[in-house]
Amino acid sequence: MKISHLLFDLDNTLYPSSSQMDAGITRRMLECVAEYFKCDFETAIELRKKNIIHYSTTLEWLRAEGFKNIEAFFAHVHPEYEANELQPQPDLRDFLLSLDYPKSILTNAPMEHAKRVLQKLGISDLFDNITDIRDAKLLGKPYPHSYSAALKKSGTDLANTLFFDDMQKYTDGWTAMGGTAILIGNKNGRPLSDDAESLLQARKMNSGRSGKTIRLSSIYDFPAIIDTLKD
Repeated sequence: MKISHLLFDLDNTLYPSSSQMDAGITRRMLECVAEYFKCDFETAIELRKKNIIHYSTTLEWLRAEGFKNIEAFFAHVHPEYEANELQPQPDLRDFLLSLDYPKSILTNAPMEHAKRVLQKLGISDLFDNITDIRDAKLLGKPYPHSYSAALKKSGTDLANTLFFDDMQKYTDGWTAMGGTAILIGNKNGRPLSDDAESLLQARKMNSGRSGKTIRLSSIYDFPAIIDTLKD
């Protein structure tokens, strides 16, 4: 592989999944589920657990159930104060600077969230661009058009872009298209069901290449394997 670009997921990839922000986002998302279905919090947890394996995001599932108040969902899940839940990552900036490749962000969150996180971490200037859920027409990873939108913004292609994410269903979408992905951490969520529309579309977009996933404990382990990826 000739690496020419690094495409990073944001949450739980650039910072650990143990962050309070992860818990906050999940709690607020489940509050939206409970409100929409008029159920208690525990029932919301069970409903989401049962249904999410068929959908790219909680939002896609809710929309399939008739939910329409998209901007209210974003505002609740990602309030202005959310960056206060994020702990500093003192080594992150120097680490990213040590990776001598153009870098960009692909997130299933809205742009305002991405900008808050990058600003709080002090790394906004290290990324050429951000592709968010609105850029993907509210159907994010692992829908192939989400990855394609990110590649188009960066002026690069699947074959030479290395994709980092902490969720297996999102690295599965990338590798189904024929790309090489780095799966970060050990809390990688449940894979999508075989009938999930997003994954079916990704498989149809296969470039003829054989995709590959490499598991790492954290992004900080990446330099040790760079040489193994190069042609």
